[in-house]
Amino acid sequence: MKMIENERYLYPAASHEDEQQLFGMEMRALFGLEADSGCVIIGKNVDPSRSPFLRGRLKVLLTGDTPADIAGQAGNAVRLDGATFKITFVCGDLDYERQLAVEKEIGWAIQGKAEMRRPDRLFGAAYVRGRYWFGEYTASEPLWLKHNAKPQPYSTALGTRLARAATNIAVPVIDEGMRVIDPCCGIGTVLIEAMSMGIDIVGYDLNPLALKGARVNLAHFGMPDVVRRADMTTLEPGEEGPYDAAILDLPYNLCSVLPDEERLAMLRSARRLARRIVIVTTETIDEAIAEAGLRIADRCVVRKGKFERHILCCEGL
Repeated sequence: MKMIENERYLYPAASHEDEQQLFGMEMRALFGLEADSGCVIIGKNVDPSRSPFLRGRLKVLLTGDTPADIAGQAGNAVRLDGATFKITFVCGDLDYERQLAVEKEIGWAIQGKAEMRRPDRLFGAAYVRGRYWFGEYTASEPLWLKHNAKPQPYSTALGTRLARAATNIAVPVIDEGMRVIDPCCGIGTVLIEAMSMGIDIVGYDLNPLALKGARVNLAHFGMPDVVRRADMTTLEPGEEGPYDAAILDLPYNLCSVLPDEERLAMLRSARRLARRIVIVTTETIDEAIAEAGLRIADRCVVRKGKFERHILCCEGL
């Protein structure tokens, strides 16, 4: 039986098969490591609602070899002060009956009133890497699902899950004063995900119809108008210097291909605009990346049937 002295968190996590690479890349950005045994265990506090792949966050109070080890200390470790509580099994390779038994055994050891529907405090239990884990649990809120209901959608726009993950890869730590740019913002999918996480971001696009759609979508979700019309190749960092990050979804059309010269100009502009750049492309563009003076720090491919998008996290050479 062990009580946790330094803060430690367990994040249950999972992905669909076609998003497995994106899942790994986002975890590397947020935590510096990939999920193991269906979770990430680390001493870093991240809002689980940021990621489309995190199911929640368990702030670990106790670990033990058996549920009895946890129950033996839970009564002393948990002080409810009149609040109601609930215990839920959040992660681990146990069958449903065994999960219920773990919840019940630990729950009986806590002095207080259990409330299954609307508890004042939620606790989680997990069985990972041969040990049981227990602590206060925060469930993830899937905000990106609400953002699917845009009044102005577009057929080739990024999905909200991909847009949110790309934003997290570009901005793994949200600091005060951080500045982010989406120089080809389209209908505002990335802008909406970024602002919903409290990121200071601006968007530009050359297409006035896309900007009109972006403004409608931003207003629909109660977000400010942060978009302007501009050719990204004409944009400059400004007096404050380069942006901390850029998210560039290279223009894609089923009926046309972006000319090499235009794509290179956009990549060079992105290098000038930001220190860290996440590029979304439907093609392999490694040579153009190098020619633009960028280095690929991490990458993945997201597939949907035969269609694929390459996600590249780049830095200037």
